[in-house]
Amino acid sequence: MEHLHQSFTVQYNYNVFFTSALFSPQNELLNNFLINLNPAVTVKKILFVIDEGVASAHQGLIDEIKAYFSKYDKTQLVQEVLIIPGGEQVKNDTRYFDQVLEAINVHGIDRHSFVAAIGGGAVLDMVGYAATVAHRGIKHIRIPSTVLSQNDSGVGVKNGINYFNKKNFLGTFSPPVAVFNDELFLKTLSDRDWRSGIAEAIKVALIKDAEFFEWLEANARALAARNTEAMNYQIWKCAKLHMEHIRSADPFENGSARPLDFGHWSAHKLEYLTNFEIRHGEAVAMGIALDAVYSNLSGRISTADAQRVIAIIQELGFELTHPLLQVKAGNSPILDGLEEFREHLGGQLTITLLTGIGSGEEVHEIDAEILKQAAEMLNNQTAIIQH
Repeated sequence: MEHLHQSFTVQYNYNVFFTSALFSPQNELLNNFLINLNPAVTVKKILFVIDEGVASAHQGLIDEIKAYFSKYDKTQLVQEVLIIPGGEQVKNDTRYFDQVLEAINVHGIDRHSFVAAIGGGAVLDMVGYAATVAHRGIKHIRIPSTVLSQNDSGVGVKNGINYFNKKNFLGTFSPPVAVFNDELFLKTLSDRDWRSGIAEAIKVALIKDAEFFEWLEANARALAARNTEAMNYQIWKCAKLHMEHIRSADPFENGSARPLDFGHWSAHKLEYLTNFEIRHGEAVAMGIALDAVYSNLSGRISTADAQRVIAIIQELGFELTHPLLQVKAGNSPILDGLEEFREHLGGQLTITLLTGIGSGEEVHEIDAEILKQAAEMLNNQTAIIQH
């Protein structure tokens, strides 16, 4: 019998803006963006969803937003700003997802209107998912408030929530219409949260850009000491590298390879095993250390390169490992993370390991004995020995 075939391409465009004091009356950036996007649409609304940690740290934020849209009134602000918890709990409990959908419904947010989320990566993930599934896709705007979300998750195309005790089991690939990185949100972060996001910079430098890794080495102390100029460059460079990867590779992850998840297979599992007491960036730092030592022991990188990776992780104040990352005979909980990672990717297991500073390769199996040795070396903080 004859059959019909259909093929089409959908183009996605979005900007990542870097600014300071986004809601200052003198800052026209957000207003100009809103009125210039689909200018023929005469009635546009915008609903704000804010991480309660951000609202608490910036107590005048809601009043600033209302004053901003009072001055720039071409876009109608929904006066009821939705405040939700931050952190992984907002992705674990579907009632927060339901709250966003209810607000979209009650306030008549349509496909020509906007849902703007201000918060860390978890809040952006959840709100983006709710916006994407409501009316088959409402425009969402991300305003990341953490280092991790400004340099990594906030500039990507993924949204999701956790389900069946699995990270991002439900989700979509749907880019925001814009990302606004405001440096002022970073000033109220704890030292722990400031540092956490830098792990993603180490990751992307190790697999993409040796020169950037050298910059991180030279500026690790300044970053740890909360130097704003160093942090602003680190965020810009990370965002640039992540966006270049999304454009040039496999943005919707139809294949099994995900190099930007270097160090993540164990990190995701460790987050769950610790009930998210370990921050994502902290878990990623430990995952990078584990995979870097494994890369050395399996003959892929030199001892000197592995030691450089360990040194920068320590210089930034991260722990190298955790008791739950130790590999035991046959029943180690962290080994379950390999199968869960494979399932999440689809197809065969694909892990990125280092072949040098700034380069990696895909492998499809992990040797449990080498992994055990790498974990033990990190636990004992013994010298890395060329294998």
